[in-house]
Amino acid sequence: MRRLPLVFLIAVLAANPARAFFDDKEARRQISDLQIQTEARFDQQAKAQLELAAQIQRQAEEIARLRGQIETLSYELEQARKRQQDFYLDLDSRLRKLEPQPIAAAPAEGDPAAGAKAAIAADPAAESRAYDAALELFKGGKYKESAAAFAAFVGQHPDGALAPNAQYWLGNAWYAQRNCTKAIEAQSQVVSRYPASDKAPDALLAIATCQTELGNRKGAIRSLETVLEKYPAAPAAAKARERLKKN
Repeated sequence: MRRLPLVFLIAVLAANPARAFFDDKEARRQISDLQIQTEARFDQQAKAQLELAAQIQRQAEEIARLRGQIETLSYELEQARKRQQDFYLDLDSRLRKLEPQPIAAAPAEGDPAAGAKAAIAADPAAESRAYDAALELFKGGKYKESAAAFAAFVGQHPDGALAPNAQYWLGNAWYAQRNCTKAIEAQSQVVSRYPASDKAPDALLAIATCQTELGNRKGAIRSLETVLEKYPAAPAAAKARERLKKN
């Protein structure tokens, strides 16, 4: 009876190495599984990073392509604006040659100021030369000098035959300097002071352009609608109608 515990103890000790071997094998299997899972996770992350890098590259290429298109369209728009500007300049010069020259009024006797004005009016060629000089500055891209020349011309000849044209080109000179606020002010003078002039509907179109660039969409629409209301037969009306369709 005393030998039974000893036999039992020997049996237990004999079983421990097998259990230890089993535990070590299980641990190794778990470590191997964990390593496989970690490597699979790293592979997935690497794949996701590669896909993200490829997507970023595609987006960068698309942005570059769109930027190129924008630059091309901007250039074409600028060229179209210059062609239209040249057309108006040429048309303005041609029409001005057909306009009747102003006749000098007789100065009031004993009035020096009236005599000075009469002296200026007596030489319509001087007025024409001053206008042409301002226009040449504009054609040459000297917009700041052109604006000053046109402003001086309007100040000296506010009621002259060329005053509406000069006021209109004053607005264009400001626009060419990217000063839409001044351009709107100048073109508004064409509409208010010379509403019967052929330049009035064109001035409204120019105002609408500046209002659009300044983000005043409602104001631009109103200016275009005014062209149709007040000058439905003017060439500018067709342009205003076309622009309203796009809005």
